[in-house]
Amino acid sequence: MSEGRLAELLAELDGARENDISRATSPGGVPSNQDNRRIARTRPRTYPYFRYLPYDVEDTATVQGYLSEILKNLYIAVEAGDFTPGAVHWTRELRSWLGLKFDLSKEERIKLVNLYYELSLASGIDFGVSERFASMFMVLTKRKHYIKPVKELILDWRPLFRELKVFVLPSESGLVQANVVKRNIRTLTKLSTFAQLYCDPKEIPVMLEEFLPYFNTSFVEGAFVVVGLLNLLFPTSAPEPEDEKLMPQQYLPTFFHLWSLVNRGRILDQQFIDIFSRLARDALPAKHISFSAYGIFTQEQSAQIFSAILRMLEIPVGQAHSPYSIAVDGASGLGTMIERDTKKHPIGHQIARWIVMSLSPACLEKPDSILGNLEGLIQAVETFFHPSNSGTWTKLLSQLVYYLADFFVMRWNREKSGEMEIPEDRRLNDELKRRFVLCLRDVIFMGIYSKSGTAMNFSLSTLQSLAYLEPELIIPGALQRIYPSMQGLVEVHRTTSSLRALQILSRIMVRTKGYRCHVTALLGLALPGIDANDLDKTLYTLSYLQSVCYNIPFRDLTDGQEQLSGSMLAMDWITSEVTRMEQTGANLELDYSNTLDDADEEMILRSSTAGFAEFLSSFLGRVFTLLENLPDTITKVRSGSPEENVVNTLPATFTPLLASLSPDLYDLALNKIADFVGNHVIHQARDAMAFICNSLCKASPEKALKKFIPMLIASIRTEIDVNGAASTRNTGTEVLPRDRGLVWNTSMLGMCIVHVGAAVVPYRAELLEIAVYMQQKCKGTPTVHVSNFIHHLLLNLTGIYTIDFSIFEPSDLGKGIGPEDWGNFSKPDELTIKWHVPSEAEIDFAMELFRSQSDSAMKSLRSLLNGTAATKRDGSDKSWSDEVSRNLVLLRLLLAGSSVLFDSKPIHASEDDETSHANGDIEMSHANGAPPEASKDESVDDLAASEESEVRPTFKYTDGYALERESESYEGIHHVRTEIGLLLHEVHEFLIQNEEDDVACFNPLYTAYKSWFIDVGIEKSAHVLDRVTRLFTADIHPYKVSGLRKEYPRSLLLRRANVYHLQRLRHNASPRAATELEKKLLLDLAQSSVSSYTEVRKNAQNAIESASRAIIGARPLLVPPILRAFETGVKESHYGQIKGAMYTLLFGSLAKTIGRDWRYAPTMIRTFLAACEVDRPSVQKLCSTGTIQIMDFGRSGERMAVLDKEIIRTIAPEEDNVETQICRKRDRVKKKRAATEAKKAKLTEELVEMTKHAHWKTASRTAAIIVTHGFRFETLAQDNLISLLVKGTIDTHPGLRSLYSGALMALFSLLNTRVACEHQYQNYILDKQNILGKIEVATKRDQPGWTEEHLASFARAETAYYVDHEYPGWLVWSSKLPAYKSDIRESEDLDDEEKRVVHSIGSQLDREWFKTLFNYLLQEPRDSGADRFRVASAMMLGYSFDLMHDGHTAATLDEIKEEIITTFGDGSDKHKHRATSEILGGLLGSSYDKSMEVRSKLWEFCMSLVLKIFNDGLTPENSGYWTTFLHLLLQGKDPRRSWPLVEWLADFRLDMSSNAAFKESSKITLLQQCIADCGWHFQLEKPILENFLEHIDHPYKGVRDAIGQTLAAIYRSRYHESYKDVTTLMETQRNASSIGLRPYHLTDDFSATINEVFTRLETWRKERTPGQQTPSSYTSGSKTVLLWLDSMLSSFECIQLTPFFPDVFMEQLLHMMDVKEDQELQALAYHVFRHIPNIPLREGEDADLIAALTRIGKTSPLWHQRLRVLINMQVLYFRRLFLMSVSQQRALFDCVADMLLDSQHEVRQGAMTTLSGMIRCSRVAFREEMITTLSRKFTNMLLDNPLPKKQTRTGRLAAGSGSAPSTGTSTPTPEHTKLVLTRHAAVLGLGALVQAFPYTSPPPDWIPGVLTTLANKANSDPGVVGKSVKSILSDFKKTRQDTWQMDLKAFSPEQVEDLEGVLWKSYFA
Repeated sequence: MSEGRLAELLAELDGARENDISRATSPGGVPSNQDNRRIARTRPRTYPYFRYLPYDVEDTATVQGYLSEILKNLYIAVEAGDFTPGAVHWTRELRSWLGLKFDLSKEERIKLVNLYYELSLASGIDFGVSERFASMFMVLTKRKHYIKPVKELILDWRPLFRELKVFVLPSESGLVQANVVKRNIRTLTKLSTFAQLYCDPKEIPVMLEEFLPYFNTSFVEGAFVVVGLLNLLFPTSAPEPEDEKLMPQQYLPTFFHLWSLVNRGRILDQQFIDIFSRLARDALPAKHISFSAYGIFTQEQSAQIFSAILRMLEIPVGQAHSPYSIAVDGASGLGTMIERDTKKHPIGHQIARWIVMSLSPACLEKPDSILGNLEGLIQAVETFFHPSNSGTWTKLLSQLVYYLADFFVMRWNREKSGEMEIPEDRRLNDELKRRFVLCLRDVIFMGIYSKSGTAMNFSLSTLQSLAYLEPELIIPGALQRIYPSMQGLVEVHRTTSSLRALQILSRIMVRTKGYRCHVTALLGLALPGIDANDLDKTLYTLSYLQSVCYNIPFRDLTDGQEQLSGSMLAMDWITSEVTRMEQTGANLELDYSNTLDDADEEMILRSSTAGFAEFLSSFLGRVFTLLENLPDTITKVRSGSPEENVVNTLPATFTPLLASLSPDLYDLALNKIADFVGNHVIHQARDAMAFICNSLCKASPEKALKKFIPMLIASIRTEIDVNGAASTRNTGTEVLPRDRGLVWNTSMLGMCIVHVGAAVVPYRAELLEIAVYMQQKCKGTPTVHVSNFIHHLLLNLTGIYTIDFSIFEPSDLGKGIGPEDWGNFSKPDELTIKWHVPSEAEIDFAMELFRSQSDSAMKSLRSLLNGTAATKRDGSDKSWSDEVSRNLVLLRLLLAGSSVLFDSKPIHASEDDETSHANGDIEMSHANGAPPEASKDESVDDLAASEESEVRPTFKYTDGYALERESESYEGIHHVRTEIGLLLHEVHEFLIQNEEDDVACFNPLYTAYKSWFIDVGIEKSAHVLDRVTRLFTADIHPYKVSGLRKEYPRSLLLRRANVYHLQRLRHNASPRAATELEKKLLLDLAQSSVSSYTEVRKNAQNAIESASRAIIGARPLLVPPILRAFETGVKESHYGQIKGAMYTLLFGSLAKTIGRDWRYAPTMIRTFLAACEVDRPSVQKLCSTGTIQIMDFGRSGERMAVLDKEIIRTIAPEEDNVETQICRKRDRVKKKRAATEAKKAKLTEELVEMTKHAHWKTASRTAAIIVTHGFRFETLAQDNLISLLVKGTIDTHPGLRSLYSGALMALFSLLNTRVACEHQYQNYILDKQNILGKIEVATKRDQPGWTEEHLASFARAETAYYVDHEYPGWLVWSSKLPAYKSDIRESEDLDDEEKRVVHSIGSQLDREWFKTLFNYLLQEPRDSGADRFRVASAMMLGYSFDLMHDGHTAATLDEIKEEIITTFGDGSDKHKHRATSEILGGLLGSSYDKSMEVRSKLWEFCMSLVLKIFNDGLTPENSGYWTTFLHLLLQGKDPRRSWPLVEWLADFRLDMSSNAAFKESSKITLLQQCIADCGWHFQLEKPILENFLEHIDHPYKGVRDAIGQTLAAIYRSRYHESYKDVTTLMETQRNASSIGLRPYHLTDDFSATINEVFTRLETWRKERTPGQQTPSSYTSGSKTVLLWLDSMLSSFECIQLTPFFPDVFMEQLLHMMDVKEDQELQALAYHVFRHIPNIPLREGEDADLIAALTRIGKTSPLWHQRLRVLINMQVLYFRRLFLMSVSQQRALFDCVADMLLDSQHEVRQGAMTTLSGMIRCSRVAFREEMITTLSRKFTNMLLDNPLPKKQTRTGRLAAGSGSAPSTGTSTPTPEHTKLVLTRHAAVLGLGALVQAFPYTSPPPDWIPGVLTTLANKANSDPGVVGKSVKSILSDFKKTRQDTWQMDLKAFSPEQVEDLEGVLWKSYFA
């Protein structure tokens, strides 16, 4: 017995039922100790694919034989360096083997995973090919349970890191390589997602040692890159119990510290949550990792993460800014390259994973546990789920709750099934589940009515998950909302949502006691949804019905139950339940499991089924009405219209419906449908009706066919004989009214006899006869339908398919169906499947039909061609074409219909008379009969494309082929097929000669060709497998539950077997070798693919694409004739031919063949370039898109791949003869490569000559092609090509100039790379470079004061080495520091090739060349967008000057200096500045690796010019160029390299006497650029700071702005941590706290500076006269300071300023906002003020801030200030929900409540809004407490301060306008004002409480009382008080329009009476 089968049996005993694990989510269990390396799966398949097939499958030995053959060939290909096509082909074959559900053993899988990991990252393999290997690696590691991470397989992270480094740490990986194609970064990030699981936790210390030194915020990209790398590579698997050092809490504090170093950025929030969520997942099963109410995290860590989650949701709060700053994320630079794709890894998924994987019963005790915080989070954002409150946050919120529920369900199911082995105390329990569901329940009931489609879909899926977990908590509330909306009491959109909710709940309801009794009533209520006027609703109704039919039997269960009379019992019960729901309101609990007796429930259920017959009748009636009312516009084209969707959904609904009917109900349906079909012809509903008939016949073929076939045949005869249908041809595709009856009946007949199995055999004579009869009589459009009918009949007779659609097993049906069978599911491994396997009689029937129809079609075609037919080809009308087309269509459908009878092997064997090669019991189709490695004549052209001419074996698997090979019928059918092929060829010949313009005949001809080629073994032209799979996937989607396997209804499980059978067929229909006939037909297509007629070309090209996939060797056969046609087309200007050839050769699969096969490529390229000169826009358009393809031809092939031989040997076979095969193959690959390269070199020379005289347009394309062909690592480039590029760089045409200079730069770059790689290709692909002058300096990190010493050295020019990088040392030191010698004496070591190239270039770079080039740089750019400093020009010049310094150029430095001075001239226009800055940039950049003398000379010359410009020449127009010039010199470079410039800039001091504002500000901008580029290495800041701080009140705005930004830049770059090593860093963080040390601590200097500046501002404020209009020191100084603060607060060092918020900043900012005369100052101050609450303070750091806010709110004399602090209070409260202590929350509440008594009306309104917002987002317990306290407080305020009784009429008149004064005069007394104020405060306070719950439906139970108090006690107050009451009451109703009926029930009748007339007007009011 095979081991795989044994494992299956053992597992069946254990009752394991499991299938695919989502690899992203499930923690790996711990494997058992037995040796399981040989078994295939640790978990058996849920579905026994092989057992269910109706034919015998291969035995294990055969399958293993196939596998070893695949691995052997894969080994040979990889060893021989034949990656494409060799290794790629075998990878595809292996993939196919796995796709057929065969299992690899653990051992084999591990070997292959290692192999593909190696191949996908190996250097030297073409990146396109390594993508294929990477994808195979992902397939092999797709599911976690295949190989246990770390325990069974460990992958090395270093190769992946090496590849990622090229992208994100380019400075590390050597020179910038201009012409090296990089890998696709997306593939690398995907690879790491899969590989990360298998990284060893033991590598954590090494990884941190490697990554953390790069972390710095001096150039913040470094920080993003490090975190990105950690996210991609950091191993999160649980370490071994003894590895204390590797436990999460050892390094988590450091992670939190890194996170706080770069706060205010969304990217890092996302990445850290991603890391933490995976940690939580992987640590969950590990007993030895401590676990608490916060998961593996601590309370502090959990609070930090929840605060981040709240930030990420970006919920708008009051007037707050976003919590994120663009300045931070915008600086992520290369870090964005390694972010995970947010579409595939949505942030909601990561948050949910972190939360759910951290839950455990421990959460139930603590209020701030993970569960408590989750409840708090959902509570805080609850109102944002409401449909009326939608925005950018809607999708994210709905996605978050969806993933929360999904993860919870998955974890729950896997814990229950034992698949997740989790310590007992961490397992989810019922109480936890209940609280979790309650937490999400309310928001989901809002979400399902969302306006956004996406959010609604998410919410519905969440509803399904929650109902699955707790039906008793979810379904009552759902029904309570669904019943009113189904009865049409509410808006339409709620009805559609309710229908969709019903659809997803139906399965759970059917299986849950009590609720299943509602199902039939709901079905009845859903029926009106089928409505031709609302097709969307119809769609949802049908889907609901479909889901019910899959789950319940439509049987009347009242039979034999005397005590039940019809459905009365059920109806009464439902009515009482619905009434109960309406009356109970929100707290509805149905609890059927305890309150309803089982027997009673069963009786109610039985009674409810009595109405099924009535339901069925009315359902069919509604569907018929719908079909009668469909619009006429439905066509066959897929338009995605609602009508089309409905027509497609009908069969999906009818199939399960008709299959679940009891026999008597089925008869009812059969009669109704048959009557409808017989009595109606509804043309537009034809397809829909035909599908319904098909469903009907499939459910019970014998009954249905007996009814349909005679009826339809009779109708067809009547239509033809009596009505004259189809008697004449018609133009167009429209079906004429007289033919519609015929088409209707033919379509019905065609669909009745397909997929119904042998039931058609009794009607053989009638069907054959009607087929012949129709073919004879019909003309015009209907003939297609006739041919379709024959096609369907053939499919039905010859195919193998399942013919069982029942939802019950035969054994269940035998014992009778009862209530217990509702929602009963069959187990996937206990099915009995009924298959249709063609019998003798059916095959016979099919053969007769095929022969008779094909003979008649061929006969009529021949007669049409030779002119003996009745229809003559006289051109008078189109009858002849019609007849030809009709017969071609019939032939195509005959071929397609019998495709499963065609056998791909003997098609050749019969013709070529070569038996297929048999190898033991492994059957392989070497389609040309020779074994793959037969020794061919070795002198065959080395260029021949191996992949096409060499046939590789493909394995055939059994697929139940129906015919006996060698039998008569077998021979016969293949003979007919050959005849058809020959006839098609004849038709083609004839049409080409005689009817070249008859496009109508060519279309069907080439679709017939296509079918002839590809429909062998399976009907590929109909994409059967794709269609069936797509439908299957759509149907199972509603039944997928995370953590459960294949719990689908039985009929869907049966379809899975059918899909598997088709997969086998599809696999066997693999490419085959060409026969002579096939070659002939292929050449016919080649001929027509260049036809003059567009339609003909398109069809032929389409057929070529399909055929070349089906026939091996088709492409090399097709290329030469099409290429010849291309050449003649170009010569003779035959445009159609040119376009046809270009499309076929360049835009299809032939392009690759030509690119690999250099017998054709040179001709193709020459002809293409000739075509570029054709003067025709359509051809030119093709040429411009085709250039890219052509350039690809020239890419150099793989020359050498560096692989780990050990890994590859693991798959080596045991045989000995492999080595010789490898050698032979390797030689062949090498020969071909050499021959190809020779051709490329030859062609390049030819093209270079051609370019010299060509038109610029052709020249530009030729040049692009030359570059890819002409540059090679070994030979660099030939002299004539070099000459072309050098001259081209100064060409007169601007387009050519940029192209050539780009190419010249690429050549320079290649040259430098080659020198750095020491001329070795192996070093080149391994990225090993020896850069001139690069050294490694040992750091003295153990010495105290080393960092200070290191930094101090940057303040002096002299140094032995330059440090160009920001790392290491900013965060931690590593042992070595990469540096560069400062005085490089030696020059590069060139070999002969390099010397030749250098000489060749240099000799042409004379003074004239440079002069011309400089002049071109002076030209004005063509578009304004290009008017900037062009880095490319500077680089290009840098390379040229580099040669000059080494003495290789004709021009000398002195000549260049003169030219530069001439170029700059007087510097009068900006173009001179741009050109000069580029030239100087190149000149200075070229000197980095030169000696000190050379550099001093250069700097001396350049500085004289630069200083002149910087001092006097800068203008707004040109300063941008010079800033970039500076950036180019300093970025990523040691400031000491450009010391003269840096020193000069640092010596800048403000000149207060100068009035040239721009001059000053531009110098400061340059200085700021210098500081930003030098980062923490800039050490000359002290005098600059003193100078700037002294003059912050500078009179000029431009200067002030620049000062503010520069101050921020200086302070930002002062901070660094510089731990001596990673261990110290981690220890320090661990000892500080669980979230690490707080970064950005204040220095005394900085603190003193801030205090001094603000003291000065205060002094100036007092000196300024209030109301002064002119600028003063105070206003100017304030603006400078504000810009400085704004820059700091929107960056990550913002927390440095925390201590100053409460006292220093807040008061000053409020004062600044009060300067009305200066609006700029006001706006700036307000902007900075709003930053404050967004600053991410730590827990406990907000006490002073809150105290300051409350102090100002209560005591500030200015009402503006009091109002403004309110804004910040609300934001602060929301952002710090999880971090603020309860006492602080209370303090804020008290303060805001007191501010309701403010004397200023605006402040009171503001306090109300703030209060309601704060209540809304508080946690439930705290919220309840505050509501009780506050409502008591405000109600008492209102009652204790009544308005005095009204006075006499005169008093009242006098006071008409005011608020009821008491003095009789119009001035209110202070007491009265105070009274009004108090009453207003109380009203606003109560209003705030009410408004905190705008959408809660029904309203909380205290709200009616509050509203009544307001209405009774304050509504009649005059003035603001009464007005406020009215607006509160009307708002309350306005936000509740949707749920008003429900909400009203919360009020008692008395309360409703009190509110009448206030809240809503009565009719008479």
